[in-house]
Order: sequence, then structure tokens, then C-alpha cells
Amino acid sequence: MSISEPDHNALTELQAGLPARFYTDEAHYRRELEAIFYRHWNYLCRAEEIAAPRSYQVVKLGDQQIVVLRDDDGKLQAFHNTCRHRGSLLLEAGSGVLRSDALVCPYHAWSYSLQGDLRRIPSKQRPAGFDPACFSLYPVRLELWCGMVFINLDTDTATSIEDSFDLPRGLASWPLESLRVGHTLRKSIHCNWKLFWENYSECLHCPGVHPELSKLVPVYGQFLMEVQDDPNWRSRLEQEPLFKPGLAAGMQTWSADGQFIAPLLPGLSQEEIASGHTFITSWPSVYVVGHADYVRIVRLRPLSATETELQAQWLFAPETLANPDFDAAAVAAFTEMVMMQDAAITEINQRGLGALPHQAGVLLPEEYEVFAFQQWVRKQLSE
Repeated sequence: MSISEPDHNALTELQAGLPARFYTDEAHYRRELEAIFYRHWNYLCRAEEIAAPRSYQVVKLGDQQIVVLRDDDGKLQAFHNTCRHRGSLLLEAGSGVLRSDALVCPYHAWSYSLQGDLRRIPSKQRPAGFDPACFSLYPVRLELWCGMVFINLDTDTATSIEDSFDLPRGLASWPLESLRVGHTLRKSIHCNWKLFWENYSECLHCPGVHPELSKLVPVYGQFLMEVQDDPNWRSRLEQEPLFKPGLAAGMQTWSADGQFIAPLLPGLSQEEIASGHTFITSWPSVYVVGHADYVRIVRLRPLSATETELQAQWLFAPETLANPDFDAAAVAAFTEMVMMQDAAITEINQRGLGALPHQAGVLLPEEYEVFAFQQWVRKQLSE
């Protein structure tokens, strides 16, 4: 990609998109699991969702199952959900609280501590050379960042979760760790995971797909993500009052009427409040949006070549959620609508990819972020 000016965001040459088969082929999907999802950080949940000692979640990522639990010392642990004896699952899918301070295989009763060490086996004798220390559970790397739990199946990775975000300090003013989940949405979308990220990375679709949001954020109504995406943005800023970054005049946040739906979060600058939204992104798993009165965490998890799980969480201050008159689901309705519009259009995109002559799409100048994402995918696959 080349840029016509240092402060003008645009592709200056026609770029081909990823091959269409990357979005439909199951063998290629398996390749992406191994090269991308099994080697990068994946957002799992908020720490508050595994808060009690011995509480756990079992998460499925591709064909891998991972147990994340909190031990009796309050430390989060993560392991492959596999007994070292003959490979049985240790826990069924879902979440709960363990009855004891051990993980016990339901098949042959091998017992492990909550730190993953093998404690007991039922056999009356042990073969020569059997060392229990060599049969601990397979570890999974886990990091806690700003109240968010991440796992990485690549135990040798040198990248921290903070380093995986494009702008990790972009939400430094938001009290992320102290916020709590008020509402959660989960939906299975019939599209390849990459299509959702590509849709997230451009706004050429915004006026047609998001008419309500485009009124709230005027630049989106101009088919642009940022004002700098327009080659004449300097003169337009001077001459057109409605051509501006951030929210429309008189608007305060992403809500049905543009007004605050919760008390203003503490510690934000006037610039951060006025911007209306601050995004940070960690491919391939999650993006986080800071609004002046709440935070959204949006997670993507691939289910197949043509199906993706979307999870969104809305975070508020604890005192806001403690108010009996506060309805988190109702106040989340506007941004939930926006995401469902995105889900619907990516499903339409998916259904059109099977045309026999369609080998790949093309990218327009405003789709520079789509190109950046696709280049990242190519790099992971060494394409």
C-alpha cells in the first residue's frame, strides 16, 4: 500500500482481495486455525466471570477444548481439556464450580491438582520409569489484561496480550478493570470470520447498512471511517460544518437518541468524551470500544469455514448496575442493532462468494484497513 499524502488514508493502487476459497474451503479453514487462532491471543471472558475459587469455563476453539479455572489461591489457570492417561475429556463443555480441589478424569479417575500436577492414579502398581511429574496437564498460556482473560495455545509465543493490540494505550483513561458486565449477546453468524473483520475495517457500507449510526457519526454517512480518508479533507473541514470527526453536534454517545445512557465514566479527557468512540483491536479475536459512559467488548470465534460466533459484552460502572432502575439490556439495544446489521450484511456477503467465476474481489482506496487486515492474514499463512 502507498499513501498519496502522509495524512491522507487511502490505497493508491488497485489491490486484489483474498482468494474466494479462503472464505469457503474447510481445508483452508483448518490451515487458518493452526496458523492464526492456535498461535495468537484469543479473548475468553471477563475475570469476574471466573471469580470464585474452583470456578471454571470450558471453551472450544476450533477442535481444541481448553479448561480455564481459578484455583484455591485465586490464580487463574488454563489447560488443555485432556487427561494424560488416554486422552479423555476432563470436563464437559460449559461452566460451573468444581466440587473439590482436584480435576478428576471421568474415565479412569486420574486426579490432578488445580495447578495441573498429577496427584493420583487408580492403578495398584506403577510401571518402571513412571514419574508423575512427567504427566501434568498440558498447559495453555493465559494472561489477564484490564480485567480481560486471554489464552494462547502457542506456549512459546513471545508476544504479550498488550502488544497484540493496535493501540493498547488508546483506552488507558477508561477504568476497564473495575467495570462489570451488564449485558451479553451471543449469536452464530453464517459467514467466515474474516468477513466480519473486513466489514469492521471500512465504512463504504455504512450509509446503506447503518442509516441510524450514520446520522450519529456524520463521517460514516460520507462512506468514510475517518475524515482523513477524503483526499480533500482539509478544505472540507473548513467549508462544511457537517463534515467533522466524532459525533454529530449535540450527540454524546452511541445510543438511540445520542444521549448518555449511563453516568459519565471517570478519568476521561474532554477530547475522549467528545470523540464518542475509541477503538482498539487485537486480531483475530477481539475489539474493544470505549464510549464516554460504557465499554463494549466484541469477540469473534470461528465455528467452521462459513460460521462464526459473535459475542458482545457491555460494561458499566458497578454503581450503575446496582441501580434497580437501570436496564442494561435496554440501553445496549442501539449498539446491538448496529452489530446485527453488520451480521446480516456479512451473511449476504458470504452467500455471494460461491459464484464459479468469482476468484477474488478488489479493494477501493477507502478500504486501506481491509487491505492491512488481509495482508496480516497473508503473512500468517506465508502467502
